[in-house]
Amino acid sequence: MFFWFLGTAVVAVWFVFRDERFDYRTLMIGAVLPDIFDIPTGGVWVFHSVTASVLALTLVMGIWRRGSSRRRSLLGVPIGMFFHLVFDGAFANTASFWWPFTGLTMDSANVPSIDRGPLNVVLEIVGVALLTWVWRRAGLSLPVNRQLFLSSGVLYERIHQPRTPQEPPTC
Repeated sequence: MFFWFLGTAVVAVWFVFRDERFDYRTLMIGAVLPDIFDIPTGGVWVFHSVTASVLALTLVMGIWRRGSSRRRSLLGVPIGMFFHLVFDGAFANTASFWWPFTGLTMDSANVPSIDRGPLNVVLEIVGVALLTWVWRRAGLSLPVNRQLFLSSGVLYERIHQPRTPQEPPTC
């Protein structure tokens, strides 16, 4: 599963934060990070625990100073990790979700993304549909908007489109 996590995380942040400077690139990395680390191990592991997401958030908040552009950009990683846990249903496995608070051993459960089987096809289609909606809403078919996204991770709603590179963002 890939598009399901990307689409759900981007749309959720789009509606919740409404921040014109949010870096959706790092959010997308965080949204797939738990599966990138846990699937090769053959089952759920640390990245499907809330502890990993909290630790990532603590590191970003503790290492970079308040108000810095780096901190603002990197906050997308732990936010994406939290959204992955929600949209993966990782909370259904108490032992792995609350690790190490429920014990230091991980159970041998499969990664939820793999356990769903054929339902993954439906969820991936939904993810592609969500990303298509974002593509259109953010006007990413315009080269200037696509370049802005690739260079800064910023997505603007179409109501602000089209923008020229020298034009400041509007609220």
